[in-house]
This record gives sequence, structure tokens and C-alpha cells, in this order.
Amino acid sequence: MESFFQLLLNGTALGSIYALIALGYTMVYGILRLINFAHGDIVMVGAYAGLFTALSIGASDHPTLWNFFIVLIAAMAASALLGLVIERLAYRPLRHVPRLNLLITAVGVSLLLENLGQVVFGATPRVFPDIMPSETLLQFGQVAVTNQQVVVFGTSLFLMIVLEWIVLKTKLGRAMRAVSFSHEIASLVGIPTDKIVAFTFAVGSALAAAAGILVCISYPKVDPLMGVMIGMKAFVAAVLGGIGSIRGAVVGGFIMGIAEAMVVGYGSSTYRDALAFAILILILLLKPAGLFGKYQPEKV
Repeated sequence: MESFFQLLLNGTALGSIYALIALGYTMVYGILRLINFAHGDIVMVGAYAGLFTALSIGASDHPTLWNFFIVLIAAMAASALLGLVIERLAYRPLRHVPRLNLLITAVGVSLLLENLGQVVFGATPRVFPDIMPSETLLQFGQVAVTNQQVVVFGTSLFLMIVLEWIVLKTKLGRAMRAVSFSHEIASLVGIPTDKIVAFTFAVGSALAAAAGILVCISYPKVDPLMGVMIGMKAFVAAVLGGIGSIRGAVVGGFIMGIAEAMVVGYGSSTYRDALAFAILILILLLKPAGLFGKYQPEKV
């Protein structure tokens, strides 16, 4: 039973990371009806931005929580800027073309970031420096709660609450919801749709960067292809919860993380990646709209 609770704790921390990335997928889909397949690679860029920030400030020499916040903010800012550039150069010129063209462009941007990352950063994985001290905060028999798990879960939860507040309580959030309903109607009432779409990409990319730093705290290795499988699992989490639903992305992320931890603990780590595809197949067969999604008939 103690091993079950330890796995549950580990899965909750991992699921909070998947939830952050899934939020980026679902926000972009809600605004543009686009699956941004480059989103996982933005996680990688955020991880590298955090790596270089940590090295530049010598964070590993004196690991503190303050260093973690500096690295986190720098990575989020870098990825937000990258998200703006991608939206402006790759997606905005194709805003009014068939949706398949956008999908192919998203795949192309993903491959560009992965290969460019290997050219710029090198294909050899790097060790992410210790930016905060590691210690056990609570011990219940064999169940240990570490400060890293608390920071991962606490940071994810805080960012989710901030996003929820922005979307539901601010004028900017109301504008985002209006644009997600209809670009044409939103523009007719004076909402700058281009700016709202750009802001959505920036926020989603910043959340992806935060997830990248949290991944590196838990699994301190960085490489140009690290975002591929992480992004795919987060995409499955978004589909599981209902693509386009913020609440669904969060719930799907936690389900994905806990399920993966249980498979590793009670089965084999060999199947941890296959689990994502198994869940995707099941959800498409049994409930294609996801747990919180709604069926939207389209005219053909």
C-alpha cells in the first residue's frame, strides 16, 4: 500500500507537468482549431533557455529556490517570444487557408525546431544543473515527499490558477473566449483578433517552458528531441480531457501522469510510452469528444 501512495504522489507531480503542456494545446485549438504539433518542441526550447540561464548565473554553485524562480521566468519569457515569432511568421499568413495546410505547417515547424536544436545545441544530451537543493520534507513510512515534488506541483497549480483567472475574470480573457467562438463576430465588435491569437500563443508557450523546467528538475537531462514524447503525451492528455476544454486538459494531464506512474511501478517502464497511444486509441473509440468535450457538428 505504501508503494501505491508513493506512485500516486509521483504520478500527481508528473501529471501536473503534462497538464501545463496540455493547456497550451487546448488554448491554441480553442482559438484557431489548430493542433500545434510544435508545442512539444517549445518545451525543449524552454528547457535549453533555463539551462543556459542557470549556467550564466552559476545556479548550481549555490542552489536556492530563488535561482529556480529566475530560471523559470527566463525560460518562460524566451519561449513566449518564440511562440510570438512562430505565430507571426508561420501561422498568421495561413490563417485563411484550408486547415490541412496549417496542420502540415505545424508539423514542419516541429521538425524545424528539432533539427535546428541539434545544429545549435548539439545532439548530445546535457545534464541540467541543480538549481535548488533536494531534500525530503515529509516521511510516512516508505512514502517520501520531497521539496522538488512540492515545487513541481505547487508551481503547476499556481500557473493553472493564474490562467483560469485570466480566462474567466479579465477583459483579455473575455476577448479570448469571444475569438474562440467566432473570429468574424469578435472583429466586428472591435476585438483585435490578431493580438488575441498572438497572446494565446505567447501564454501557451510560456506554460510549455515552465513545464520544461519542471521536467528538468525531476529528470535532469536536456536534449533536442526531449519534447517529442512529452508533447505527444500531453496531446493525448488534452484529447482525453476534451480538446478545447481547459478543465479537461488539467484532468487529462493528471490522469495521464498517474496512469504512467502506475504502469512503471506495477508493470514495466518499457510500456510507459506505449500507454499514451493505448489511451488515445481507447478515447477515440469510446468517447471521441473526451471527458469534458462537446460534440460540434460541422456543415459539409
